[in-house]
Amino acid sequence: MTGRSAALDRYEPVIGIEVHSQLKTASKMFCPCSTEYDGAPPNTHVCPVCLGLPGALPTINRRAVEHVLTTGAAIDASAPAATRWDRKNYFYPDLPKGYQISQYDLPLASRGRLTFDTSDGPFTVAITRAHLEEDTAKLIHATDAAGRRVSLVDFNRSGAPLMEIVTEPDIRTAEQARRYAEELQLLLRSIGASDAEMERGQLRVEANVSLRPRGSEPFGTRVEVKNMNSFRAVERAIAFEIERQAAALDAGEPVVQETRGWSEERGSTYRMRVKETSDDYRYFPEPDLPPLHLDPAWLESIRARLPELPGDRRRRYREIVGLSAYDAVVLVADPDATALFEATLVADPTLEPKPVANWVLGEYLRLRNAASEPLAVDPAELAVIVRAVVDGSISRAQGRDVLAAHVEGGGPAADIIAARGFRQITDDDALGSAVDAVLAANPAAVADYRAGKDQAVGFLVGQVMKATRGHANAALAQTAVRRRLDS
Repeated sequence: MTGRSAALDRYEPVIGIEVHSQLKTASKMFCPCSTEYDGAPPNTHVCPVCLGLPGALPTINRRAVEHVLTTGAAIDASAPAATRWDRKNYFYPDLPKGYQISQYDLPLASRGRLTFDTSDGPFTVAITRAHLEEDTAKLIHATDAAGRRVSLVDFNRSGAPLMEIVTEPDIRTAEQARRYAEELQLLLRSIGASDAEMERGQLRVEANVSLRPRGSEPFGTRVEVKNMNSFRAVERAIAFEIERQAAALDAGEPVVQETRGWSEERGSTYRMRVKETSDDYRYFPEPDLPPLHLDPAWLESIRARLPELPGDRRRRYREIVGLSAYDAVVLVADPDATALFEATLVADPTLEPKPVANWVLGEYLRLRNAASEPLAVDPAELAVIVRAVVDGSISRAQGRDVLAAHVEGGGPAADIIAARGFRQITDDDALGSAVDAVLAANPAAVADYRAGKDQAVGFLVGQVMKATRGHANAALAQTAVRRRLDS
């Protein structure tokens, strides 16, 4: 989103975010059914527990509990001495028991925070709670052979472990909401709690949006926005909802507390239903599960196992490693790039971090994004390539060819360099001959330079690199071109 709307001059948005994240476990929350159900035939990863059959009793998935406690430690939240499970009662076709086992007043993590970067600088959001619950089944709306609209239920997802993370209403812009969701995804991936892929439904973002006149304290009427299936959609949907509510308030119309969906095709929100309150769910303690007491030694071991978190890594890259803020952000946002960068510096500690970062962010990501299969790059071989380019023994263009050949065949970089006879032309006589030939072949570009068009030098240097098949040292080639043009 670009620019500031006129609505923001009159009204202050108040935004809270709820994120549901599917946790990375082998089995479901309260039964042994596998969570590897993507692509499986409908209703094949089920049992009496996740189908809600009478008499079936749940058991707690320890790994799911650990993931929520790890998330709590990563966001600097508090964990209770003991917690319990609650029944959240509502009827919907995707909820086989007629209630969801969740947590209400004793979450596994509370009072945390998350700091992330925005266009206006660092921003911190307070996190109210992170609690554990079971996922619902999946509804599939289709048309049958008779042309009738039908809704089908696939219970494979029913009972999968789900973590809900709820912020305080601290967010004030659509961009902040998007950046928060992106940072939370990165955090969950870095600690191994979730793959958090939005396109697979593993990370679902919902926003509570209200407006109040600037300078006033009371909150406006809250509207919940759902069905935002990408980070771009999060920003667009919230920005639209701000404008919609502002227009209603300007016209003297009431804003109704409701749940609205986001339509990517129309670029607008639409009414789904009147918004429930917590009283409507009639929470009460789950009678089939005992309270859970958290051993302080267990909590301490979870905190001790935390990896370097994304915000800390970005800070280290800027302040200690010496990378730019941009390089730090892009590197940390991509776990594969981060791992390759770190491992390459370990393979050759004498390399400066900046050229390694350039190769990872440039050539590695270019090759990986163009590949149809996972890309394997040996960090030690990348270190050899970067060292050869930095030392001037091969050109950057040659280095790109070596990296591509290494990725394709897996051979050592030194062998590829030797086999292809790669070397960088730095000899004045050889370079001068190539420059003379290029100037003679491009009199129009020479005339442009002498007429004051300095950009002609770039074209001529490019022709020198082309004539030498990328073997020339680009900096020396530019010096030679300018020297001959000026003489």
